[in-house]
Amino acid sequence: MELTNPITIEVSYALPDEQVILSLEVPGDCIVEEAISRSGILDTYPQIDLGTDKVGIFGKMCKLNAGLRNKDRIEIYRKLIADPKESRRQKAEMERKKAITDKQSKD
Repeated sequence: MELTNPITIEVSYALPDEQVILSLEVPGDCIVEEAISRSGILDTYPQIDLGTDKVGIFGKMCKLNAGLRNKDRIEIYRKLIADPKESRRQKAEMERKKAITDKQSKD
């Protein structure tokens, strides 16, 4: 199958212990969702749900119907297990309690 004005892009997905970056040629008028489908990554990682998982190009969020340019890298983002703000708040609270305990033990 001959591609119309082909461009080379990458599709990336990362797990805590694994990262995959697939390079492929797609038609110049290809959109993000089509490129992800063409990459075969959805077959390898069935947990990817494009209905809920966010995607981006070089770290900038985009929609599935966004157009692509040569050498773009599509990133598929996993859902966060913990809210980063909440994690930082909990850590600060633990450090505050530890500081109080340390101060009391020195007195």
